[in-house]
Amino acid sequence: MAKDFRSARFWAAELIEDSLAPGALAVDATLGNGRDALWLCQFVGEGGRLIGFDVQAEAVERSRARLEEAGLAGRATLICDGHEHMGRYVEPGSADAIVFNLGWLPGAAHAVTTRAETTLQAVDAALTALRPGGLLTICVYPGHEEGAREREALLDWAKALDPRRYDAMLRAYLNQRNAPPLLIAIRKTPSPTPRETR
Repeated sequence: MAKDFRSARFWAAELIEDSLAPGALAVDATLGNGRDALWLCQFVGEGGRLIGFDVQAEAVERSRARLEEAGLAGRATLICDGHEHMGRYVEPGSADAIVFNLGWLPGAAHAVTTRAETTLQAVDAALTALRPGGLLTICVYPGHEEGAREREALLDWAKALDPRRYDAMLRAYLNQRNAPPLLIAIRKTPSPTPRETR
């Protein structure tokens, strides 16, 4: 029986799971309720680390509670700060995978949402934080005004990336009227070996 195409979050999870191994460093750039943080902590294992960001203290506390309940809080550093400040906390070239799940905190006021201007700063910081071969996934929710602005800004940003340094991919539904989420995935190309540069 054929499977349905599922969602942007599922597509992102498939890619991320292929990019993480025990001992990895993962970054959750938009903690929300902590669901992504939980599965990232599971994948990085006891020797790995998660660094998570959210500008809302409520999101950080919800995420912390979820990780504590699962016995995984010791693998995570959760930071109440905007993801555009990622470079203050994540060493350049150190992250194996970085996850963005844009929009607003589920169950909270929709007045607080990610914004195109700071999201663009954050994804630039994420590229710096990625190791060669590392993966960045961005789930974009264009069904509201700011989400539509983020979609256009991020598509322009991704199209302009240097193809010698990054592979950029878009996965989206083409014929749905309810503006479902889309996935932008960026892989930082591995450094070439001496043989490849000849």
